[in-house]
Amino acid sequence: MVKKLGIPLLFLALGSVSALAADFNGKWTGDVQGRNGNTQTLTFDFHVDGANLTGKITTPRGDVDLSNGKVDGDNISFDQVLNFNGNSFTISYKGTADGADSIKFTRTFGADGDRPPQTFVAKRAPADAAPATPAAPAAPAQPAPPSTPPPPPTGTTATPQ
Repeated sequence: MVKKLGIPLLFLALGSVSALAADFNGKWTGDVQGRNGNTQTLTFDFHVDGANLTGKITTPRGDVDLSNGKVDGDNISFDQVLNFNGNSFTISYKGTADGADSIKFTRTFGADGDRPPQTFVAKRAPADAAPATPAAPAAPAQPAPPSTPPPPPTGTTATPQ
C-alpha cells in the first residue's frame, strides 16, 4: 500500500515545489543610484529555462548580455560583465522574488569590493512596455472614386453613350 501511494505523493510533492518557484521570465525595470547620486533605470529581459537564466540588461549606455545566470526557486543570480578600455569589470546580482511582480536585488561591484553592495527593487514591466520604435509614415490618403459620374457643367447637355 505504501509503495502504491509513494510514487503519486512524490509527483505531487515535486509538482508543488515547481509551482512555488517564481516566474522571472520577461521584462523588469529598476531604478538604481549612480555614482553622482543620479538615478538610472535598468531594464532586465530574462529568459528562464529550468535552472538556467539568459537575457540582457539595458542601461543608458546600451545592452549587455547576462552571464552565469541561475534560478533556484524564488532566487535569481547573474553577472553583468562590462569592458572599459580593455579592462573587464563584473557586477554580480542576487535577487529574491517579492510577490509575483517584484524582485529585491543586491548587486556587488567586482571581486575586490571597492564599493559597498547596492540594493534596489525591480518591478515587472507591463506587457505593452516594449521599447518604442518609430512607426513607418502613413501612406497619403487617396480620395475615394466617385460612385456616380459628376453632373455635367451648367449650360451643357450630356449625351448618353
